[in-house]
Amino acid sequence: MLSSVSPAVAAFSDCSQDPLSVSFSIRALAEPGVMPRVLELFAKRGLVPQRWNSAVSDAGLGIDVQMTGLDRDMTDYIARCMRQIHGVETVFTVESRPGV
Repeated sequence: MLSSVSPAVAAFSDCSQDPLSVSFSIRALAEPGVMPRVLELFAKRGLVPQRWNSAVSDAGLGIDVQMTGLDRDMTDYIARCMRQIHGVETVFTVESRPGV
């Protein structure tokens, strides 16, 4: 059976625990450079998000990203990096473990 977690993702996982499923919810100014900068945080680590949804509204740009296989330290680090991106206003994370 094939695993849904790539080897690059598994390298970031804590082997003693089931991998986290993390949803990042980002609200930002509707500027063209925000999305590639957010995606770059995953790409430069060899990661591909399981889901990506983005929409522009009167309130600005909303991006929702779902990743599986990150440990808590990497999740927190990526969220902190997102908060430093020009135009990003808020970043929320929601963690869950499969089967819990």
